[in-house]
Amino acid sequence: MSKGYEITYDQLKFTDDFMFCKILENNPDLCKELLEVILGVKIRKIERISKQKEIKVKADGKGVRFDVYLGDADNTVFDIEMQTTKKTDLPKRSRYYQGMLDMDLIQKGARYKELKKSYVIFICTSDPFTLNLPVYHFENACMENLELLLRDNAKKVFVNSKGVRENITEEMKAFLDFLENKESESHLTKRIQEEVENARHQEEWRHEYMTLTEKYEEYFEEGREEGAIKTLTSLVSKGLLTVEEAAAELGVSVEEFQQKL
Repeated sequence: MSKGYEITYDQLKFTDDFMFCKILENNPDLCKELLEVILGVKIRKIERISKQKEIKVKADGKGVRFDVYLGDADNTVFDIEMQTTKKTDLPKRSRYYQGMLDMDLIQKGARYKELKKSYVIFICTSDPFTLNLPVYHFENACMENLELLLRDNAKKVFVNSKGVRENITEEMKAFLDFLENKESESHLTKRIQEEVENARHQEEWRHEYMTLTEKYEEYFEEGREEGAIKTLTSLVSKGLLTVEEAAAELGVSVEEFQQKL
């Protein structure tokens, strides 16, 4: 079995996809506090959360699974992704995720002018842009006048746990340290750690994780492509693998893997 999936359920940390998704899916107040710390804004109320939400343009088309997809009471949607492996395609992934968010809203009957404000957020444990910033915020702007924003209400945020601890709040500093397994003390990090400890006693989650890891082992033992695709798809949907990691296990590109779904 791949090294990254040899860890037991009791060894899972908040930065592991399975634990990350389970905790945030079941704790809307924690989601709210996490978003407020990362974005530096007040959120009135989280109204809905979907773990590993799947969106497809059509039945036989390509789709995307979001780690944690949620909306608030002020007509804003958020996609939060945990990224613990260094990827060079994060900018294009964020573009694709943004497009799929918008497509999902349009499919539900919204007019263009009614598209909600959206945030695609990657929590990274390596620096995605190598500028050593703790957080990177992106909005569409006019290249001839960078003060002129497009104001399409589409924002992308990349949290960098390796970034310098400057010009950010104490809560954000503590959260970055927490991601780095350093000693940290804040209301948010205490709550996250408490939920990680509580998760240790969730026998249903433990059984689900053990079942998925067993399937993952079976995939390597059997080596059948049809079974492998089915197993890898299940692992992606449950948060044990990213689409990129699943594609790598099969030795194909992300696009080729998605075409096999």
